[in-house]
Amino acid sequence: MNVLLSLVAVVVLALVAYVGTALMGLDIVFGGVLPYLALALLIGGVAYRVAYKWGRAPVPFRIPTTCGQQNTLPWFKSAYIDNPHTTLGVVLRVALEVLFFRSLFRNTSAQVLGSERKVAYQPNVWLWLAGMAFHWTMLVIVFRHLRFFLAEVPWVVHAVQNLDGFFQVGVPVFYASSIIFLAALTFLFLRRLASPALRYISLLNDYFPLFLLLGIGSTGFILRHLVKTDVVAVKQVAMGLVGFHPVAPPEVHWLFYMHLFLVTVLLAYLPFSKIMHLGGIFMSPTRNMANTNRAKRHVNPWDYPVKVHTYEEYEDEFRDKMKAVGIPVDKE
Repeated sequence: MNVLLSLVAVVVLALVAYVGTALMGLDIVFGGVLPYLALALLIGGVAYRVAYKWGRAPVPFRIPTTCGQQNTLPWFKSAYIDNPHTTLGVVLRVALEVLFFRSLFRNTSAQVLGSERKVAYQPNVWLWLAGMAFHWTMLVIVFRHLRFFLAEVPWVVHAVQNLDGFFQVGVPVFYASSIIFLAALTFLFLRRLASPALRYISLLNDYFPLFLLLGIGSTGFILRHLVKTDVVAVKQVAMGLVGFHPVAPPEVHWLFYMHLFLVTVLLAYLPFSKIMHLGGIFMSPTRNMANTNRAKRHVNPWDYPVKVHTYEEYEDEFRDKMKAVGIPVDKE
């Protein structure tokens, strides 16, 4: 049901863009008004969650997750990255997590094998590869699209674009990032369907971003290779958005507005979804804190005096009853 509802939601969004542009002629709304609303929601939502909610959350203690030797005595070699005790160690740990998904690479899957029902653990490398492929190709695709939003395209954008189309397959050239992006998303989607455990815990907000990203990637691929797209007119739309003078050239195909509308939905949806982990990784106290629990005493600044009932007081109060039922006491 969650799969079906997510698919229907994305199809309905695509149909809304088609009806609004191809049938009703609301090109300026989908190409000029809605992107600004989505950008405002994106900026406001990210600022609310990062600065207001997460930034104001009290973290009185050092609670980093660790998987290595803590820094203690000089003759014990500490795990500088897995159990960092310096700011540089924390930076390296977060950088490896953000750029190479280190914890996901070290993730293991458990299986029960044989008639003896033994539990075996093995690395989940395919999940790591698909996650890496999806995120890195998405970064490359977004970076390539800068050529539409800049009057003078920097050489580095051209360099990335040429490297992405290195194989020179087809006209227009097939970009490797486009193919890998769609393949990685398809694998992540099928993986959820193939595993009963994952399918059981997957919710609507797990499938909806996958279908939304697949819709964005598919429409973009079709615009480049199957539908004749006026690239100059598309750049006019993009430059109009950048210059706060939105335009809607008649040469632009309605499929472009469908592609753009799905992107605006993704931008507006991002701060309120699980995709917000892109900001949460930097705000997580289990990742961004050095483990100095043994080197420095950390006192809870919000701690307040509490009236306690010590064991001695407890025994003085109930000694006779404890002795009557045979419970040993410290004092006779």
